[in-house]
Amino acid sequence: LTIREQRMDSVDVLVVGAGLAGLNTARWLAQRGRRVMLVDRKPRLDQSIHTTGIFVRRTLEDFELPEDCLGPVVRDVRLYSPRRRTMELSSPHDEFRVGKMGRLYLRTLEAAIGAGVDWRPNCLFVGSREHAHGSLVDLEIAGTRQTVEARFLVGADGANSRVARDLQLSQNRHWIVGVEEVYASRTTDESPCLHCFLDPRIAPGYIAWIADDGEEIHLGVGGYASRFEPHAALARLREEAGRYVSLPDAEPLERRGGRIPVGGVLRRIVNRRGLLVGDAAGAVSPLTAGGLDPCLRQAALAAEVADAYLGDARETHLAPYQGVPFRRRFLVRRILRWGLAEVRQPWMAEAAFRLLQLPPFDELTRRVFFGRGSFPLEITAPASSPTATG
Repeated sequence: LTIREQRMDSVDVLVVGAGLAGLNTARWLAQRGRRVMLVDRKPRLDQSIHTTGIFVRRTLEDFELPEDCLGPVVRDVRLYSPRRRTMELSSPHDEFRVGKMGRLYLRTLEAAIGAGVDWRPNCLFVGSREHAHGSLVDLEIAGTRQTVEARFLVGADGANSRVARDLQLSQNRHWIVGVEEVYASRTTDESPCLHCFLDPRIAPGYIAWIADDGEEIHLGVGGYASRFEPHAALARLREEAGRYVSLPDAEPLERRGGRIPVGGVLRRIVNRRGLLVGDAAGAVSPLTAGGLDPCLRQAALAAEVADAYLGDARETHLAPYQGVPFRRRFLVRRILRWGLAEVRQPWMAEAAFRLLQLPPFDELTRRVFFGRGSFPLEITAPASSPTATG
């Protein structure tokens, strides 16, 4: 393979990874007048999607998401024990909506390009090294090697972040793996519902789920990789899915999968060369493994912090982005994550399920699904900067 060299570009910020966190960090920085380059190894953002795409109420209230990128409102949750005992939860509020993630990524990318972001698809992040004015970043596109001078580097490149290693920041050590199939939903009289299965036989250390909003059915399992075979567990869930939803006989529209960090926000996620955002920073709820609300709030904070630092290079601007305060905020959820991880046998899950139905644990269960906690509380979308244009 012959690698051809190309001239050097210079940018204020280079963002590696064009998931929801990277897209919005890049866009919000460009809207502040920064020269931003966004790179991703995928040729198209609506391919190889890794997330279910469930948006919670607080996200829907604080961030403007395009209506045509969201499924119908979900207000009902049903929990199932290993013996399939049922606990039903219902909310008067619009609690969840499942995002049409491929469409949302493309819409947000369009807004980012409109704000001035230099978009480089099918682009591999090779590595970076410290430079007098920030970092020299090596990229590769179709056999062509390019070095970019970036004053600041943002790693939005997922749970196994290469940028984190290059910047000598913390790396995810605790994760689960998830696999999912997406089907077209058949029209029924059933209300949209999120079905969750507390069953270590098919989801050791986590849950299995069926999300049916009337337009799409998401069928998935997650758990610790050393304890199960994800695709076999998914097949087992698929066999009984007809008891809960009207699953079509056709092949799934999509198959998804990937690692989900569950160790909480990492300790060191920023230094003078750059920062981490989204899964790369561990910005995922340690208990529920939900990451879309944390990643949007963290992206907004990342844009604010990076812009301030680029203004005068004072490292005090980076202090609000340190991971330790975030870890303290999620202490209770990390403890609950440990408890869930220790539920290894069906009888243990059955006993835990019975406990969840009794006061005060029933209220705790409601708070897990319908609570409005996030991080950091004061961070919302930048003024006059919707998450994607309509």
